[in-house]
Amino acid sequence: MSVTPKTALTIAGSDSGGGAGIQADLRTFFACGVHGMTAITAVTVQNSVGVQGFTEIPPDVVSAQIKAVAGDMGVDAAKTGMLATAEIITAVAKTLDEVHIGRNADVPFVVDPVAASMHGDALLREEALEAIRTELFPRATLVTPNLDEVRLLTGVEVTDRASQRDAARALLALGPMWVLVKGGHLYDDPECVDLLSDGVQFIELSARRIDTPHTHGGGDTLASSITAFLAKGLGVPDAVDEGKRFIERCVAEAYPLGEGVGPVSPFWRLA
Repeated sequence: MSVTPKTALTIAGSDSGGGAGIQADLRTFFACGVHGMTAITAVTVQNSVGVQGFTEIPPDVVSAQIKAVAGDMGVDAAKTGMLATAEIITAVAKTLDEVHIGRNADVPFVVDPVAASMHGDALLREEALEAIRTELFPRATLVTPNLDEVRLLTGVEVTDRASQRDAARALLALGPMWVLVKGGHLYDDPECVDLLSDGVQFIELSARRIDTPHTHGGGDTLASSITAFLAKGLGVPDAVDEGKRFIERCVAEAYPLGEGVGPVSPFWRLA
């Protein structure tokens, strides 16, 4: 019989275009060698051009999905993506406590606070942002906001590497164990420098800036690859380092699809 792989759970929305959300998480989990499981929070109507609409899943159904897989198959690491409403966020937080997932349990928990569009516009109402701050961040092993999400969640406007450190401190004050302040939106910087910190260590992770318009699902792919490496037993700094290497190659291999923004690609893992 084959050896059962480690398991990773994504709690997020579905992308009908297949480039982000649950779909990006599952293909990343597969590419990183872990068995992916899902709790779907919303079904979006979207393609490469944008999101035309979405339908939220009832909070009790989201909770039931988490309990179903955690109680039977077990979870070695979990992550969140799009959570849509404060009610869903509160239900997820309560359920994670019940199934012993999070920084105070044995199962690592990554929060990708999907709160801003590719153009920096808010995707969540203020009550949902507050629920992320108060319900999810204190339970998180790691949070992975982009710079627009940092601004919405903390009010810190990151313009350079010094303010990136200020953002890390502001995020840590909300309770997560580690923060990864992604620097991909610092477009004037010739490198993509992400800052990882637990309040004591400040670790800069640099990568070359790749000239491509096709970056759909990049944040999801980074967070889910880190989650996969945590599921396989790596510590946070090593898992983030592996995830950074993984997403750099995925961006380099991104492909055009449709009339808008194409997805980053893990297909190089199959070569």
